[in-house]
Amino acid sequence: MKNIGIKISLYLNYFVFAILLNSVGIVILKSQRNYGVDEVQASILEAFKDMPIAIVSFFIASFLPRIGYRKSMLIGLGLVTLACISMYFGNSFDNAKILFATVGVSFALIKVSVYSLIGTVTETKKEHNALMSSIEGFFMVGIALAYFLFPAFNNEEDSNSWLNVYWFLAGLSFLSFLFLFFVKFKEPEVSAGANLKDDFMQMFKLMAKLLTVIFVISVFLFVMIEQGILSWLPTFNTKVLHLPENISIMMASILAISLAIGRMIAGIVTKKVNWIWVLSFCIFSAMLIVIFVLPKTVGLEVKNINTLSDIPLIGFAFPLIGLFIAPIYPLLNSIVLSALPKNLQSSMTGLIVIFSALGGTLGSRITGWLFKNEGPENAFYFTLIPMSLLLISFFILKKITAKDEI
Repeated sequence: MKNIGIKISLYLNYFVFAILLNSVGIVILKSQRNYGVDEVQASILEAFKDMPIAIVSFFIASFLPRIGYRKSMLIGLGLVTLACISMYFGNSFDNAKILFATVGVSFALIKVSVYSLIGTVTETKKEHNALMSSIEGFFMVGIALAYFLFPAFNNEEDSNSWLNVYWFLAGLSFLSFLFLFFVKFKEPEVSAGANLKDDFMQMFKLMAKLLTVIFVISVFLFVMIEQGILSWLPTFNTKVLHLPENISIMMASILAISLAIGRMIAGIVTKKVNWIWVLSFCIFSAMLIVIFVLPKTVGLEVKNINTLSDIPLIGFAFPLIGLFIAPIYPLLNSIVLSALPKNLQSSMTGLIVIFSALGGTLGSRITGWLFKNEGPENAFYFTLIPMSLLLISFFILKKITAKDEI
């Protein structure tokens, strides 16, 4: 199979960062219990993760081809290996901030490289869409694993036992580093601007287009929804369903698994169904789950929960929202990226990463504020606002792309 080595490396790198990035919800929960911080203070971890992603992406995305995608990914993997070891020995809320800041910087390098290389190792829009959806789906598998991995190392009688997971994550990051270091593939030729100034001008010219404006708003809104739910579902399970800590974390894996399944199914469905109908159906279904399923989950009475099998079936229903929000992000990205010349894909990827990071930070901060001030039982209802705006943006995007205004 053509480019199989680098494709495997892209999957591996994304898998590692799926675990690291989305452990923020688990660390938010642990920080409230171990480090004595409240919900709003704990939510700052999302900003420490996402703001470095946005800042680094802004400055490096347009000229990353000059650095080299392999070198950039190796730097990212090396940094997170050291950060995981530092978290084990540091064991404090400040060290958690440093960990996620490092993960954010590294992921900016990884994501821009991965998205740009997808365009290099695929030849058609259908191949691009399929690889994008499958890599994003595999990303969700990594998220799901995180919700089992952390409880496996966690002992509620030893408040520091969970830190042992960072030795495992450091080892996994280093193995990914070695695989990428030895894999053989030809770096794409540098075809960005003639100099650094031209590289930035490419990004700003893209931002001036109506398509780009609507697109980045859509990405921003989606990530606000996804990260708001992903990061706070463990806390929701603990404070609303009153589940034990380990069970709360494992329950959140249902959301990640449903996200993975949803993205993989989307890669198949969109080959036969126009993307606008797929996305409209998905967001409308997600809104129905919030309106009709969430109230039953909030009103659920649970007693003597020791294992997942003790939880009533309705308790598993709300996380299935992941099936319907899952296809939105990769499809939006693929629709726009596959329509651009390869020399502009790195700049557009930078915009995707920047606005994804901003959406993730704002989504988690708002959700944390809602948990504290509106109550954890009411916080997720507010996702209906960005969902409604997102539905409108789909039809605006469809109208623009129908005119081939790129």
